Amino acid sequence: MRRVTRRVWRAIGCLWRPSTYLRWVYLLLGAALVLAFILVDSALGAVVSDLHLPKVATGIIWVLLALLPPVALGLLPAVREVQGIAVESLLAVRFEERPLGPARTWAQRRRTSVWFCLHLVAGGVVGILSTIVFAVGAIWLAAPFRSPGSRDIVPGWSYDIRGGWSDLWMPAAAIGGLAGLFLLSAATGALLAYLAPRVLGPTAAERIELLEKQTATLAERNRLARELHDSVGHALSLVTLQAAAARRVLATDPEFAETALAAMETSARAALADLDHVLGLLRDDRRPEARTAPQATLGGLDRLVEATRAGGITVEVERSGDLDQLPAAVSREAYRIVQEGLTNAIRHAGRPAGELTVHLSICLDGSGLRLAVTNPVSGRSDHSGGGRGLAGIRERVAVLRGTVNAGPVTRPDEPGWQLAVRLPVSVTKG
Repeated sequence: MRRVTRRVWRAIGCLWRPSTYLRWVYLLLGAALVLAFILVDSALGAVVSDLHLPKVATGIIWVLLALLPPVALGLLPAVREVQGIAVESLLAVRFEERPLGPARTWAQRRRTSVWFCLHLVAGGVVGILSTIVFAVGAIWLAAPFRSPGSRDIVPGWSYDIRGGWSDLWMPAAAIGGLAGLFLLSAATGALLAYLAPRVLGPTAAERIELLEKQTATLAERNRLARELHDSVGHALSLVTLQAAAARRVLATDPEFAETALAAMETSARAALADLDHVLGLLRDDRRPEARTAPQATLGGLDRLVEATRAGGITVEVERSGDLDQLPAAVSREAYRIVQEGLTNAIRHAGRPAGELTVHLSICLDGSGLRLAVTNPVSGRSDHSGGGRGLAGIRERVAVLRGTVNAGPVTRPDEPGWQLAVRLPVSVTKG
């Protein structure tokens, strides 16, 4: 008994929810479309009747007039998009593909046509019931106030109105019919809301394709974020050190200060160029230069080292092997790894620029490409800070199936920190 009572109260509670009336509006839209099709079919049917065709042919034409227009209209690509907007707004359905675009395949068009016809059928039924309930309800609500003896309560059915309390059941029945109409609309709308993602939404194969696109987009954004972090972060680290050095010697060594300012300008211009390129990709810039801007590779290692040295940092470079044999993708990632390694050394060594010496080792041989960035550290150093440099390096190395080790190392004269990376690369000889 309690369960029945709860269900009754839940049903009554539906009458106070805005979703009930929004679903009723969605169904009335279907009823309006049905009325439009009826008007068009009536005009075409009058033309068919004037042809005096056999009854069988006339019946077939009437069936085609009733079925073909809704099915054909549902096959239009834009119908899926329009229905998606209406379903999201009025039935409170959230699709995995947002916003729901036009039908791109014939499978989507067929499902959209099925949904469109289902909307017409459900809307037509609720529309007819709404017309009856409102028309009859208006008459029944006024029954107690009409003159005794009136009989035209409902067209086709007569009832002797007595007036007064004896006819109060009519307004009660009208209110009950109105409540029943909205409950039916809520139930029908709930059924349509359940079916909408399964009919209008993407299929399993389309969801997999959508997830693949989203994964590719996220991976590309993550790559661009790493590019931005490495290039701009390195430039800002150099600018910070150069600005600090120039401020300290501005009065005593103007020539050095001028050199530091020139290096700051060069670093800032390079950072702005990288920033503009990455932001152009994120904005889906259509300019050719935004998509064809060259990406840095190990071929630009000398410029990177010189820019770092311009900040007063001593960089010792040891290289072996022909780096021109590296694949372009590996060369780009290796450049960013070296750049981030130098940036971490500048940031976390805990030493002024003029007292910092960084050793860079690059070796390419049959075992692959080995990179090592080693720098001294002091008690103020902190390579374990909350930055994203090492995390970005590990992501790059993981994509290339390499290994990365970062941690303190023992140096002959002082403690140090080393970033060591190995990338498996097949070197083509000859």
